[in-house]
Formats: sequence, structure tokens, C-alpha cells
Amino acid sequence: MAVLPLVKLGTLTLRTICKPIANRLKKEAGYHPKFRNFIINIAQTNHRFTTRMQRRIYGQATDIAIRPLNEEKAVQAAADLLGELFVFTVAGAAVIFEVQRSSRSEARKEELRKQEIQAIKTRSEELSKEVQLLVQKLEEVEQLARKRGLADILNFKHANVVEDKKSKSN
Repeated sequence: MAVLPLVKLGTLTLRTICKPIANRLKKEAGYHPKFRNFIINIAQTNHRFTTRMQRRIYGQATDIAIRPLNEEKAVQAAADLLGELFVFTVAGAAVIFEVQRSSRSEARKEELRKQEIQAIKTRSEELSKEVQLLVQKLEEVEQLARKRGLADILNFKHANVVEDKKSKSN
């Protein structure tokens, strides 16, 4: 229905908002010396890891020394990694939020269904009791009919109707 276009629009909006923030993080990461050294180490570790993985995938020797990135490339690679990590984290948080919201909505719907089922069961029990009461009354009427005979019951009813008419006319 309209959910898919809204999700796409929300994702696009989220990325549009996150990109400037990620760029700002990249820019700031290059200026602070301690943070710069930290991200250089992260970039070098990431470079070694990805190079080893590529060599394994392509069947090349993995025991050959890997040249480290120069400092500027390492800062740029780490800043890019940091920016993408930020965008991914925000998008992941949005997905988690949506899943939780959806599950709460489903839980509310399930609770309403349970309440409706309980109301139907209660009504069914009430109707069952009413049917049992009517069956019991019918059995009593049948027993009276057997004791008095059907003609007496009809005469009794007819006598009541005649008496009611007489009392209304007076």
C-alpha cells in the first residue's frame, strides 16, 4: 500500500540529513591529534584486513608483507569509514525503532482480538445457559401436559383468556 513509498522517502530523508553530519565528523577527525592517531590505526587495521581477505578470495599468497597506507590516505579512509558507520548506525537505529513500533502495534491488535474472542465466549456461555433454562422450562411444561392431559392445559389457557376479557370489559 502506501507503506513502501513512505519507507523509501524516510530512508532518503535520513541519508540526506546524515550526510552533512558525517562530513562534519570526517572533517573534525582530521584535526585532533589523538583522535587522528586513533583513526589512522583503525584505517591501517582495516587496510590490512581487507587486503588479506582480497588475497584469500583471489587465491594469492597471504604471508607477503602489506604496505601501510600513507598518513593522509589513512585519515581519509578512516574518516570515510567513520562517516559511513555513522550513516549506517542512524539507519539501523531507524529500522530497529520501526520494528519495535510495528511489534507494539501488533501486540495491541492481538490483545484486542483476545478481548473480542473472550467476549464471544462469554456471550456463548450466556446463550448456552439461557438455552438450558428454556429446555428445562419446556420439560416442565411437557411434564405438566402429561399429568393433566393436553386438553386440560388448553382449557386452562382458554379459561385465562376468557377471564382476562371479562375483567377488561368490566
